[in-house]
Amino acid sequence: MDFELSEDQRAFQQTARDFAAGELAPHAAKWDAEGIFPTDVIAKAGELGFCGLYTPEEVGGLGLSRLDATIVFEELARGCTSTTAYLTIHNMVSWMIANWATPAVREGWCGKLASGQKLGSYCLTEPGSGSDAASLKTTAQLVNGEHGEYVINGSKAFISGAGATDVLVLMARTGAGGAHGVSAFVVPADTPGISYGRKEEKMGWNSQPTRTISFDDVRIPADHLLGQEGEGFRLAMRGLDGGRINIATCSVGTAQAALDAAHAYMGQRRQFNRPLSDFQALQFKLADMQTELVAARQMVRLAASKLDAKDPNATTYCAMAKRFATDIGFQICNEALQIHGGYGYIREYPLERHFRDVRVHQILEGTNEIMRVIIARQLLSNASNEDIR
Repeated sequence: MDFELSEDQRAFQQTARDFAAGELAPHAAKWDAEGIFPTDVIAKAGELGFCGLYTPEEVGGLGLSRLDATIVFEELARGCTSTTAYLTIHNMVSWMIANWATPAVREGWCGKLASGQKLGSYCLTEPGSGSDAASLKTTAQLVNGEHGEYVINGSKAFISGAGATDVLVLMARTGAGGAHGVSAFVVPADTPGISYGRKEEKMGWNSQPTRTISFDDVRIPADHLLGQEGEGFRLAMRGLDGGRINIATCSVGTAQAALDAAHAYMGQRRQFNRPLSDFQALQFKLADMQTELVAARQMVRLAASKLDAKDPNATTYCAMAKRFATDIGFQICNEALQIHGGYGYIREYPLERHFRDVRVHQILEGTNEIMRVIIARQLLSNASNEDIR
């Protein structure tokens, strides 16, 4: 498939590149070191449409394709991986509310989310259910009939933006065990009964807060249900297909920044009276990094195109792209750090931050081990395997 960018895509790419260079990259180290969640800069991103990239135009978004979004997120990630990763989560929240909320709830939230005036968090993971998302235990009980309210009890873990966002897309159990008993809800983040845990101290992703969220008899109107009861797991998985592409493209963008830094350093640093770029071993390393990065980028864009086309095997493509791009992204950041030697290990250079920030991409949105399970199941259920060639 030819991924020659259109004129519009190149314009979006350049706008995102300029924003990353001007608003993200100069501050990324400070945000990381001091744990600053840059809501003012996120609001500026919203002014450019980056908070509602694939949210429909009729509710305030740009209505772009998933392929278009990967191009934007890749450029933003070159400036700050952590902040861009939060933006991808926020975009997923905005998109889910736009597509499945009731008209009143959609009207109340989508415009503000798409513009960056309000921020969202995605609440699926629980302390006891990470990869096994269908086993979640948070409950939502309907009281006073379909025009009444839901009462929510339980807890969520590792929630990006928690305590600093305005609305939560929450998965909770409304029926029997398993995936078919899960429903999705829009929950204002300041609803009585919600409490937030301490800010987690993390290896990376330090420009966005991560906390647990507890729900103690939290009451929301019945019309805050997304879709129908029992559809929550399906909606969550549809959200995660896009989320896996998003986090994969964040890895690609960060790897590009690391490769650029290694390329420049090899021309500047001298050893044995020669620049590092003269050493064939390092030339080969750089060549492999470039080759693998291009392959990862193309795989991510292929998966995004499959998702845009509603291909029946889009989930498998998203899993393959996420597994490959996040593994390769981490590997390239590691190799770029190695090329920098001791300098790569100190915070004066961005390599150690790139290394720390992309490591979690192999874990979240479904671990890469789970991605392999998804891919293998598809292979084993299709004897000819022609559908995913």
